[in-house]
Amino acid sequence: MREIEVFIDTEEIAEFFFQELMKRGYIPNEEELEDLADITFDYLLDKCIIDEDNED
Repeated sequence: MREIEVFIDTEEIAEFFFQELMKRGYIPNEEELEDLADITFDYLLDKCIIDEDNED
């Protein structure tokens, strides 16, 4: 299997959740969106879909 490089932006995830939740009648606050984005990122790590790259 070939490895590809994927960049996951939690701010982009938060914006996606905001738009999708608004379509469904929910209006989350900024802190809730950040939590959802972090949970999504952690889920992707847990399922080995992504690897975290700690660039310094």
